[in-house]
Amino acid sequence: MERINLTHAKAHLSEVLNKVEAGHEVVITRHGKDIVHMSPARQPKQPIPLAELAEFRASMPRLRRPSVELLREMRDEGY
Repeated sequence: MERINLTHAKAHLSEVLNKVEAGHEVVITRHGKDIVHMSPARQPKQPIPLAELAEFRASMPRLRRPSVELLREMRDEGY
């Protein structure tokens, strides 16, 4: 982890961001105290394709009665 002061970070922001983007962690300090900890952003998860989700749902067995009735029954029984 690299520590740099705020003045250097402001003057070389693109360089600092390139380091972070490359996977390094950078701490920016002011008067010797840590004020910012920068780390690479996490990549968003890929969504499940809708066709696969529809296929999965179609493979599920059908309930004999609406789920709302089952949930109310479970609630009333203390589950």
